[in-house]
Amino acid sequence: MFDRTDPGTFSTGTAADIVVLPGVYETWKFLQPLVTAMHARGHAVHVVDALRRNQRPVVDMAQSVAEFLEEHDLTDVILVAHSKGGLAGKLVMTGPAGARVRAMLAVATPFGGSRYARLMLSRTLRAFSPDDPSIVGLARQRTVNERIVSIYAEFDPHIPEGSELPGAKNVRLETGGHFRVLANPRVLAELAVLAEQ
Repeated sequence: MFDRTDPGTFSTGTAADIVVLPGVYETWKFLQPLVTAMHARGHAVHVVDALRRNQRPVVDMAQSVAEFLEEHDLTDVILVAHSKGGLAGKLVMTGPAGARVRAMLAVATPFGGSRYARLMLSRTLRAFSPDDPSIVGLARQRTVNERIVSIYAEFDPHIPEGSELPGAKNVRLETGGHFRVLANPRVLAELAVLAEQ
């Protein structure tokens, strides 16, 4: 909470560019262990400041990411996303900026929504309902799924439906949790494979 690390310190490197997309109500710090590890491996890791705490609709998040990629002229990018960030990342991949993205590692992403979202008072969280038009529309976009690795816990209390994505590489970890899964060594291993192949 009190770490004042400037994310700009990670934006240099000679290996593939990585862009991090945190989940709803999160900042990039939730992904900082992955950011630090990949930067140590020579990757430039970028944080999209415009996302802030990701309370805006997925379509707005995706627009901010697409603009960031274009503004910084980033190509052959690896997206690494947690939860809602994976929805925004997939939407980027299906749009005009999709040609700038090589692949995405999505951790605990509600690709099919979450039945609990219907019970939420916040419109931000209700948007994760399985019958929300944004979730349904994104599920129909399957052409980019083969460029996505979806990694998730065997049981996720936030996404009881799981995070399996048809046509993607799906990695189910024998653990539980929505956030704890970020610290699993397999997440870094899968990211390294994506970024360094």
